[in-house]
Amino acid sequence: MNERLLQLRTQELKISQEEFGAKLGVTRAAISRYESGARALSESMVLSICREFHVNYYWLTEGEGDIFTKMPDTAIEEIVEEYGLDKDDEKMLRVWLELPSDHRKIIKDYFKSVFT
Repeated sequence: MNERLLQLRTQELKISQEEFGAKLGVTRAAISRYESGARALSESMVLSICREFHVNYYWLTEGEGDIFTKMPDTAIEEIVEEYGLDKDDEKMLRVWLELPSDHRKIIKDYFKSVFT
């Protein structure tokens, strides 16, 4: 796994150990130890790498499949993915964002009156 981590950082992402570590909340030295095999990646670090850099878990852990997972094409798709929204939630979000601001204000004012 350490070879794939090195490949990911140097060949695919083209960032320094310091930059890579900063995104994960660890030091450059920690990344160096992971890449050299001096320290094994914990499951939580593997998951952090996959989440932060959209890396395929099976590629990183087993060397199988594509390096990267499909990234959302839009901010809405990212929100849908991050919060586990279904198709109805996504449609409501899209409709909400397409409403003119004065219409959104009317709806917000209504909900404020109901919940306060």
